[in-house]
Amino acid sequence: MEIIPKLDDRLNEPLYLQLYAYFKREIELAGLPEQTRLPSIRYLADQLALSKTTVQMAYQQLLAEGYLESRPRSGYFVAKMDHPFLNPSAGSMSTIKPKQLNRTSEKATDIDFFMSSIDVGHFPLNAWRKCEQKLFEDPSAIGYGAYQGEANLRELLAGYLHRSRGVQCMPEQIVIAAGTPSILVLLYQLIDWKTGRIAMEDPGYQGVRRSLQKRPIQMVPISVEKDGLSIKELTHAPVDAVYITPSHQYPLGMVMPIANRIQLLDWAKKHARWIIEDDYDGEFRYRGKPIPSLQGVDEHNRVIYIGTFSKSLMPAIRISYMVLPPELLGTYRQLEWRQSASRLHQQTLALFMRSGQWEQHIRKMRTLYKKKQALLLNEIQSVMGDHCAVSGQDAGLHIVLHVKSKVPAAVLIKKAKSVGVLVYGVSAVRNKKEHQASILLGYGGLSTEEIKKGIQRLHQAWLHDYQ
Repeated sequence: MEIIPKLDDRLNEPLYLQLYAYFKREIELAGLPEQTRLPSIRYLADQLALSKTTVQMAYQQLLAEGYLESRPRSGYFVAKMDHPFLNPSAGSMSTIKPKQLNRTSEKATDIDFFMSSIDVGHFPLNAWRKCEQKLFEDPSAIGYGAYQGEANLRELLAGYLHRSRGVQCMPEQIVIAAGTPSILVLLYQLIDWKTGRIAMEDPGYQGVRRSLQKRPIQMVPISVEKDGLSIKELTHAPVDAVYITPSHQYPLGMVMPIANRIQLLDWAKKHARWIIEDDYDGEFRYRGKPIPSLQGVDEHNRVIYIGTFSKSLMPAIRISYMVLPPELLGTYRQLEWRQSASRLHQQTLALFMRSGQWEQHIRKMRTLYKKKQALLLNEIQSVMGDHCAVSGQDAGLHIVLHVKSKVPAAVLIKKAKSVGVLVYGVSAVRNKKEHQASILLGYGGLSTEEIKKGIQRLHQAWLHDYQ
């Protein structure tokens, strides 16, 4: 594939962001259809006279936001998207021909309440760069790394997880990979599938469903109640494992109470099932007492703990990890693996953590996101008043806006897009009526001004649809 993006090194915007923006725009406009294979990093770098790092960072950002998917030994492909702006039935930009574009359509997505966006402007880039430069003082750093992940990073990570999330593990139990999808694909190969079925929250993280494509594993949706996954429903489901986000349910945001956690652990012990605990944004909690991980209270080694640096650090480095119970760790070591996460990024991250910059960054971002959320909640209350209710605000980087509306979420999303605002619906396999007017609003990557403008525009767009 030959592409000619407009890149200008005279601009203040880094080249990798310009390249990322080009691909994102082409995908949204259907210039690059789903399942299109993109050029390899090396080929595109040569074609555009860019460094491979520049191309890789652009691709990794697209991966993090779900625009691309990476297939082992095959390369990068345009992902099948579930976002409303790619759904023709919702009046998406994919139905607009290039010749139809005008100034209005170019501005159609200038405020994006995307749930996984982070505030990149406050990242300590200079401190990260110093760690990276220090790394290159040792020539051995550019060689092949450990297949399980860099030992120094796993040691630091074990200590951090114990202090911050109550995780009980040794560094030897930690496995590092390039992103949560890679972690899941690896994990599927370790579990002894007897029923060939995995349960997950409904609604829940759609990345699980995508990771199961072309695999002989069936997904079993389990309803989410006011306090999280329905334990009663789970106990009647013949499954080998359950994927769950107990500390901040994705996407509805509730926290699973301790009584339900004990029931879940008892179920796993009694039936020899596995619990996959995804603690995707455990660092960002704003209300109540800190909640330890499910893994931290598991006395029978049935919990597989998963975490990522995508939200707490930056999506571009694509470093995620899992803590394997002893039984699965033995299986893991019997197989041959290749490390998918960049060794250079792992080593840089280890230096970043050892210097104290990591936890300092987390504290700063927690304060920043708390202020952004408070602003968002205040704007919703003052502008929308009693027309909306909010849930899921105890933690994370997004909230759930329950609109008291005469029309379903799909219509609200389309109207929001018409005024230049992207918002997202709740994708449920079952019980769709229950969430038909629920809207997901991410605020991590937005400025205070964008948050204010976004809520004002949404209110005007939905004014005639309130009940």
